[in-house]
Amino acid sequence: MRAVVLGGTGFLGRHIHAAFQDAGARVVPVSRSDATHTDLTTDSGLRSLAELLARIRPHAVVNAAGRAWQADERQMAEGNAELVDRLIGVLAAQDHRPRLIHLGSVHEYGPGHAGTSTAEEHPAAPTTPYGRTKLLGTRSVLRAVAAGEADGVVLRLANVSGPGTPRGSLLRQVADHLVEAARAQDRGETPAALRFRTLAVRRDFVDARDVADAVLAAAAAPLSSVNGQIVNIGRGEAVRMRHLVARMVALSGLPVEVVEDADGRSLREDAQWQRLDVSKARRLLGWHPHRDLDRSLRDLLDTACVPVRGEEREEAQT
Repeated sequence: MRAVVLGGTGFLGRHIHAAFQDAGARVVPVSRSDATHTDLTTDSGLRSLAELLARIRPHAVVNAAGRAWQADERQMAEGNAELVDRLIGVLAAQDHRPRLIHLGSVHEYGPGHAGTSTAEEHPAAPTTPYGRTKLLGTRSVLRAVAAGEADGVVLRLANVSGPGTPRGSLLRQVADHLVEAARAQDRGETPAALRFRTLAVRRDFVDARDVADAVLAAAAAPLSSVNGQIVNIGRGEAVRMRHLVARMVALSGLPVEVVEDADGRSLREDAQWQRLDVSKARRLLGWHPHRDLDRSLRDLLDTACVPVRGEEREEAQT
């Protein structure tokens, strides 16, 4: 198999690249920060991509590019929606048709209902700029497939954790705080408390390496079973953020207090409850998550340079 991964040097792109390599595929990463410096928001970047696709004729093109953290709505629109339209134009002009695997987001659904799982048929009603712009990208892919202009599948991802989790995300903020806490302890000082306005919300989290496995499964699945489909990728669990943060502190072994008060930092509060129904992924892709949240959090802390000192093992609970 030959594959091209857009955003191939980013958080998810690196894991997807590695998974294709481990499977024996020839995989080419494309991003602004790799050796080619391919910026897909420019005409020259799109020409470079078109030349690459014509040269290697990939079986799959994975869109792991986009903007989530530390971006305004205009930047999100450019990276999550307009880029997808431009990519579809490049694919439609090729004399062969690779399979487009587009990574969507649970935030496209908007708020979930407590105690329920959100299936792919649930009406999309995003309430954040990120969710709205990601939904525009998803709809562009589905329209192109319906019009016969592309072959494609959308993997709608839960919140993603694991090694390399990017700055700006809540879990990385916790990890960075623990780095500073370890330094303070080494200086003989009392580490500062972690402060949040609330950690009562529940989120579905999936490890980035499980996402990469899902991408491989989507690339290998019969086209007739996935073309034009949205497929949820998550653990199918609604985990309280309070527990995740406390668990990261426990794994670090550092004496850091977690405080919820009005002066703390806020979460993305577009939904109090998120839990994906992942039965379609099992049915169409033969996929299910393999990494538990404890492993995902430990590996996140390790790559953020937080010593994992906690001896106890405990899987994160809902």
